[in-house]
Amino acid sequence: MTLSFLNRITEGKKRQTKRTRYSHLLAFFNFIKNHINQEFLNPCDTPMLKKLFRARPSYHWNIIEKDTVDEIIFRTSKPRNRLILELMARGGMRISEVLKLTPSDINDRRLTLRDPKSGRDQEFVIIPQKLADRLKDYIRQKGIQHHQRIFPICYEASREMVAKAGSVVGIHLRPHDLRRHAATYSSRSGVPIEIVSKVILRHSNLSTHRKILG
Repeated sequence: MTLSFLNRITEGKKRQTKRTRYSHLLAFFNFIKNHINQEFLNPCDTPMLKKLFRARPSYHWNIIEKDTVDEIIFRTSKPRNRLILELMARGGMRISEVLKLTPSDINDRRLTLRDPKSGRDQEFVIIPQKLADRLKDYIRQKGIQHHQRIFPICYEASREMVAKAGSVVGIHLRPHDLRRHAATYSSRSGVPIEIVSKVILRHSNLSTHRKILG
């Protein structure tokens, strides 16, 4: 009966919301037991419900320091690979966003993301001027046409490239580590958390940002 009630009031809700509703009900019944009837059996205090509504264990990401990220980028000699790494580490971009870029998406420092993960029609990324200049030079040197992909490689190949770049300095590196670095370094440099979350990472809410910030 208690499980049916919890399922009904949390239907379609996020796991954290379900956990919160369970905690409220557990506390309510504990209050009855502690202050009204000490023989009362809390219907929420069962192994099954505890397991169903248990909180996820917290996970602490290993944040790569700026000096290490700089070394990874500087020791990457191939221009294409270096640009991909920099767009993630300096612009906070996802690897999937980097691989979709075309010259038509570039307006100096502002990059337009088509069909972003958020479901919006488009989003924008602001990158450092020096990186924007190198990106434009690369497009010109390679003769990449207006609607051609700048980095025509697959997702798995890009992940392998990132892993190899990390192995050069002796670390296990994944694409999202570089995006996480962009957020962490910006925050440590004094950028307000709201700007880091909404502008650099383009998250819809701050709770998502807090999960990855070092």
